[in-house]
Amino acid sequence: MRLAEGQTAVVTGAASGIGLAMARRFAAEGLNVVLADVEEAALHKAAEEVREEGARVHARVTDVSERDSVRALADAAYDAFGGVHVLCNNAGVGSGAEGRMWEHEVNDWKWAFAVNVWGVFHGIQTFVPRMIASGEAGHVVNTSSSDGGIAPLPTASVYAVTKAAVVTMTESLYAHLKAEHARVGASVLFPGPHMLRTGLWESHRNRPERYAKERPRRTPYRSLDQWEAAMRAAGREIEFTPVEDVAETVVAGVRADRFWLLPPSEHSDRQIRARSQSMLDRAEPAYLENFILD
Repeated sequence: MRLAEGQTAVVTGAASGIGLAMARRFAAEGLNVVLADVEEAALHKAAEEVREEGARVHARVTDVSERDSVRALADAAYDAFGGVHVLCNNAGVGSGAEGRMWEHEVNDWKWAFAVNVWGVFHGIQTFVPRMIASGEAGHVVNTSSSDGGIAPLPTASVYAVTKAAVVTMTESLYAHLKAEHARVGASVLFPGPHMLRTGLWESHRNRPERYAKERPRRTPYRSLDQWEAAMRAAGREIEFTPVEDVAETVVAGVRADRFWLLPPSEHSDRQIRARSQSMLDRAEPAYLENFILD
């Protein structure tokens, strides 16, 4: 897909982190950008920053877990700029679940699925028919994660399950678009290859009452800074990928109509090979052993 001035990109989860970096990167290509996020104050601050960089910006408070909210986002985007050419279904949350899977609260699963899975589906169902009908070139980018998208991190199993679902949803979307001979492409994004400084660690700040936890956490939430400090204290230095690098991967991938937006990584490649070999051998998932805790 050729990115050009006058086109429009819609990015959810755009108030910070990867989403904001993508919005800025598309704006640098001359695209109009529509920023969507559930956090109103942070959203308008981010929109003003991108606007000050010379972009045409529209900001819309959006709860991607609610279909009507995403429909309103689409209407606002088309009203503001007349069309949508790139859709980045990027909004995501961690669940805050603790303990073994059978100990998790139902609301931990409901909330994570509402945003990470239903949010992506709402974006697809709301925008894609209009993108196809325009007859113009377009692209959909759905954000997954190596946690679940490649192999699950059992200590974050709820998140992993939702991100595995995003991969399968995007594969299916790709096949459906091809079957329709649509001029709209699809990609699944694996941000990385290292850790990222994003708001995912503080997802609980935006947790809606309808998905409230039913009992107090056994341990307090940890910020990314606290987690990094604990790793350093344990003798482990953590490497981070700048969110701007992720945005560059997205723009390059859209241009190349690349499905797998998966940065080169020896660690990821080992996981992919180990998981695939386990399936081919009909063997136990030994690739999880390093993550299984007593």
